[in-house]
Amino acid sequence: MSAFPEVRVQVPYHRPSIGQEEIEEVIKTLQSGWLTTGPRTAEFEREFASTIVGAPYAQAVSSCTAGLHLSLAALGIGPGMEVITTPLTFCSTVNVILHVGATPVLADIGWDGNIDPACVESRITERTRAIIPVHLAGLPCEMNELWTTAKRHHLRVIEDAAHAAGAHYRDLPVGAGNHQTGGQSEAAVFSFYATKNLTTAEGGMVTTHDPEIAESLKNLCLHGISKNAWNRYSDRGNWYYEVLRPGFKYNLTDIQSAIGIHQTRKLEGFIRTRTHYAQLYNELFANVEEVEIPPDKIRCRHAWHLYSLRLNLEKLEITRDEFIKRLNERGVGTSVHFIPIPLHPAYAPLAARPENQCPNAMALYPRLISLPLYPAMSSSQVEYVAECVKEVAFEAHKRTVVVVA
Repeated sequence: MSAFPEVRVQVPYHRPSIGQEEIEEVIKTLQSGWLTTGPRTAEFEREFASTIVGAPYAQAVSSCTAGLHLSLAALGIGPGMEVITTPLTFCSTVNVILHVGATPVLADIGWDGNIDPACVESRITERTRAIIPVHLAGLPCEMNELWTTAKRHHLRVIEDAAHAAGAHYRDLPVGAGNHQTGGQSEAAVFSFYATKNLTTAEGGMVTTHDPEIAESLKNLCLHGISKNAWNRYSDRGNWYYEVLRPGFKYNLTDIQSAIGIHQTRKLEGFIRTRTHYAQLYNELFANVEEVEIPPDKIRCRHAWHLYSLRLNLEKLEITRDEFIKRLNERGVGTSVHFIPIPLHPAYAPLAARPENQCPNAMALYPRLISLPLYPAMSSSQVEYVAECVKEVAFEAHKRTVVVVA
């Protein structure tokens, strides 16, 4: 018998939305005899690039991490160079910089939790070659300011859009750039991990507007060979190939792309549902002084990949960790996004450098709780989660002790 009481999960942190269309497409793929990168991956790339991003080129990859690594390699980022990114991100954003031999530099966050353009400007040195902004939770970064800074200092921009499939910045999709100002990133990299707004179980996509970068991405994605595997083994292909440069094994399979094709077509509906539930949470928390609702922006469409509530700890007698524990006891799954990069042992040397100090990120981290938010939820589950949050907040409210003389 367990020493701990069994907790019935009322609302899991996440549940994917996979329909009959995805299942049937996967079956057709299995029956087709072509399982790895092939016609369905090409179709997925075309649909995602044109309907979700508005970019002319897309390269499907095995993960967003792979896409970030591939983008840095395609741009020639390497040893002796610095890449600026945010401390409030998953470790992969920093790992890929280290993988190409470059040095990560951390710029602090602003009020919205995203990288602060002013801090980015202050961290630029003669060794800086690129910026990797992360659209945290699906809320776009201030890209106009970042593009202006990048242009002034001749830097490359790779958007970590792991959370941002379906997000819009200044009325245009993330990855589309700004048609009025001409601001544009060299690449935008999306994630299709199981918990993301659009999933292929594992996988990602790199989009770009530059044909040379697109060609480099395609070549590096599959070992650096001159012909992709589809052409080599199709009836139109040839057995002969050449390795043009050492590449990677980062391709996405047709089995995964079969799921992605239909997830792409459903993404708008998913975003509408996520937005509806986020607004419902906002309404339910409107008068709860112990919590602060997530930030949003005018002229941006939040993708609402995450609903990251901020605790007002000065009004609570408990920590964020205890708050999470009490929600779990009520059957509510939660998470935290993210443990800041300086707190991980692997990055201790990085964190110790004075130029990498990020007090805003370190102050926000203890306040963050990501609540369940996904299309497979029901409105009653959203209401249940909110009621549990309010119960815990009321129980843990810091009450003034009156001392009578």
